[in-house]
Amino acid sequence: MSRIGNKAITVPAEVEITIGAGNEVAVKGPKGTLTRQFNEKLTINLEDSVLTVARPNETKQMKQLHGTTRALIFNMVEGVTTGYKIELEIVGIGYKAAVVGTILTLNVGYSHPVIFDVETGLTVACPTNTSIVIDGIDKQRVGEMAAVIRATRKPEPYKGKGIRYKGEIVRRKEGKTASKK
Repeated sequence: MSRIGNKAITVPAEVEITIGAGNEVAVKGPKGTLTRQFNEKLTINLEDSVLTVARPNETKQMKQLHGTTRALIFNMVEGVTTGYKIELEIVGIGYKAAVVGTILTLNVGYSHPVIFDVETGLTVACPTNTSIVIDGIDKQRVGEMAAVIRATRKPEPYKGKGIRYKGEIVRRKEGKTASKK
């Protein structure tokens, strides 16, 4: 029994969902449009602004697809209505970030700046030198961009320097001199 898959999705009034051939779901809202192809074996129904997903049988694979499909459609609906935002913090002396147009430049302790091209559909802003805000309607793309930026200089456990998610707690370790008497 998939508890997530069995939940119905209440579609807000400003969102328009169309289910095309081969279970292609297009969600259109105030922030934009998202389209995604789902497994043809699943049944996706939209009745009176309530969307449900049903599976044809009880095999393990169908149960997995059932919950995943429902979660992805819910994320699409939430993305086109409110959007997704991830904030990153940069910690370290001389570490900074800057955005010029669609190019994000990071100076995080390497001999050269690290440059990222911002994908279309995503917005990257730097309110301060040490903070990055990634905004978009597709949850997967926003999270992936944040993970790639964080991976350029992960927070290290001794001084805590690096790029981290806002509110992320970095476990600190003692240095070598801490154990000497």
